[in-house]
Amino acid sequence: MSGLGTDGGGGSTHNTVSGDAVVVGPLLMAQRIEGIHLPPTPPDVPPSQGPPPSRVFVNRTKELADLRDGALALAAGEEPGMLLVVGVGGVGKTQLVAQSVGRELKRLFPDGQLYVDLEDHRRDGAVDLAAVLGGFLRALGVHKDYVPGPLAERTALFRSVAARLRLLVKVDNVQHAPEARTLVPPRGLLVATGRRVLPSLLMDGAVLVDVAPLDEAAGTELVRRWHAGADEGTAADVVRLCAGHPLALRAAVEWLAARPHLTLEDVVRDLTAGRYGTGDDGAREAMGVAVGAGEGEGAGEGGVGEAVDAVLDSVVAGVSEHTRYVYDLLGILPGTTATVDLLAAAGATRAGEALGELVSSRLAVLVESSDRPRRYRLHDVVRAHARLHARELTPDRRRDVLRLVVDFYTDAAAHGDALVLGDRFRIQSPPVRPLAELAAQGTLFTGRADALEWLDAERTNLQVIIRTAADEGWHEQVWRLCESLWALYHSRKHLADCVESGLLGIEAAQHQARPDVEIRMRNQVARAAYELGDLDRAESQLDAAAGLLELAGDPRLSGVVQESRGLIALARGRSERSPEAARERAEEARQLFERALAANRAVPDPHGVVVQSYNVAQALVAGERWTDALDVLDEAAETARATGDEPMLPRIDLVRAHAFAGLGALDRAVTAAGSAADRAAGLKQFAKLDQALELLTALADRAEDRPLRAACEEKLRGLRRTMGLKPPAAPTDPA
Repeated sequence: MSGLGTDGGGGSTHNTVSGDAVVVGPLLMAQRIEGIHLPPTPPDVPPSQGPPPSRVFVNRTKELADLRDGALALAAGEEPGMLLVVGVGGVGKTQLVAQSVGRELKRLFPDGQLYVDLEDHRRDGAVDLAAVLGGFLRALGVHKDYVPGPLAERTALFRSVAARLRLLVKVDNVQHAPEARTLVPPRGLLVATGRRVLPSLLMDGAVLVDVAPLDEAAGTELVRRWHAGADEGTAADVVRLCAGHPLALRAAVEWLAARPHLTLEDVVRDLTAGRYGTGDDGAREAMGVAVGAGEGEGAGEGGVGEAVDAVLDSVVAGVSEHTRYVYDLLGILPGTTATVDLLAAAGATRAGEALGELVSSRLAVLVESSDRPRRYRLHDVVRAHARLHARELTPDRRRDVLRLVVDFYTDAAAHGDALVLGDRFRIQSPPVRPLAELAAQGTLFTGRADALEWLDAERTNLQVIIRTAADEGWHEQVWRLCESLWALYHSRKHLADCVESGLLGIEAAQHQARPDVEIRMRNQVARAAYELGDLDRAESQLDAAAGLLELAGDPRLSGVVQESRGLIALARGRSERSPEAARERAEEARQLFERALAANRAVPDPHGVVVQSYNVAQALVAGERWTDALDVLDEAAETARATGDEPMLPRIDLVRAHAFAGLGALDRAVTAAGSAADRAAGLKQFAKLDQALELLTALADRAEDRPLRAACEEKLRGLRRTMGLKPPAAPTDPA
């Protein structure tokens, strides 16, 4: 975009950066905006998420009819609908829904299918619905940079995006009514599975579909489909011994298929004799798990659960030794999913082979994931059994495994942080283990985008790992993980996660008597609270951090605290009704940013100097000190160019455009905003490009420049078509 000029030294003429370039004329600027290249629009392919239907499926005629009739009745109206599919764990609810989707529901809701298993997002009984909605929005074509942070904003955006769509949303393992209500599409259907009836959803109009274990006839037919040579009477015996539970039946027949020298009669004999036992009921109750049931099961499922346990005992006893060890590891791991890399780090040998055997035995499933490594988890019914089975390991051995897992995630997160945010200020030293040593084969991730995807895919596990490390008293690992995960929290706006883990990081810092770490942790919590709009909570954390600054050696810690205080002052100034009060807030912010700037110059930290200079200029613009702001921005831009800090240049250009506009120099303001748009497009900073185009539209309106306004509006429409809807406001930039 040579017509926008180049950044140069001093002179009497201004462009985006004060220098000797010529201000771009109106017609040329319109042509330049038209020439900005946007990424290609993604294919308009409806999402099709969720487990596929199995080829082997018997009976369930009534349940399928209930699903079909309920969906048809609900689809006839314009109001959203809900089906609640209830049954014991592993009884086949998910597969029933998959069959119904393949046969009937897909054609009723042509705009796509979204799917989530809430167990993958549940921590301490609560589901991170913001994360679920973030995944839904990205699946519907909203670019990740346009997904807001707070739950309320994500909910509103989901409803806006889905308002014109006939969507089918499938949700497994619903435990509480609000979890389902939040995910109902405005014009579609929610099909929720759970283990118990939720009366408040029925009062909302949800249609109930009850799924019981298979009766003898249906179960016998299923066994004989899997095992063609089975005698009908023997197959019926297997069904009775498995209490008609599909998961137990499948596991029993898969176990037999791997042993061609045995017969179905051998399975019956082993199960009847209880050769491998059904476990210790007292131990189950001590662990808070219903006998034979998955977590959260009701006590009335004991008969089915005992049958399932008998089958699982037999299956686990028959797998290879290294597979049994991996099964025990999966019973110990605090997270929800595992990769070959993680299991290898925890001491497993032939982990890939073991996972393959567990999948073929129907004990583990492959989880859909956006990043490269394959992720596995146990079925929730199997997980309870695995945790009991793992109790055979000694407490010391269990703790050793947990420490290996925590150390793996601590080092991996640090490497991910380094790739995502580069040479930012960190308290912790780089991990001793190189990235290549953390992977069983190859590497965990390569490059910024790959590292961010890995961190996001592991987010639930990472949060659980932080709590596990806190429970075990591994304080350094707690705060190191928290510091590293700022790269994820800020980039993907997992702000509630940041607050939750940051509070644990504060406790860890206090245990270690590390005021520097405590300042860092409190600042992270404050920044997350600030972005969530909770300014009072943010200020209280910063007050506590400020009281520790005299005990910390690195001046940059003072800088980050003053920066956060300045951002809050700017935010409060925007809400002031009186112009005088707003200017007072702007001056307060300027002074705070000046202190942060001095702290970064003292180190020196070139990126910190650029960021804080940019912040000072924002405060000067808010205080209507336009010329002073331009002088600061000139110096910031020069430092950014000299140090290769290209991502800051579009931000600097945007503030410069506001300063020129305040002075009434609309031509220079247009040139600065145009440069911001050009740079942002080149750097794929799409939210910044959106802001630049919006500003250019407003400037063109003030200048009565119709061609420029038309060009900006058209480019803005094209950008939003490509990226999704309008992005959230972005009042802050990462430090």
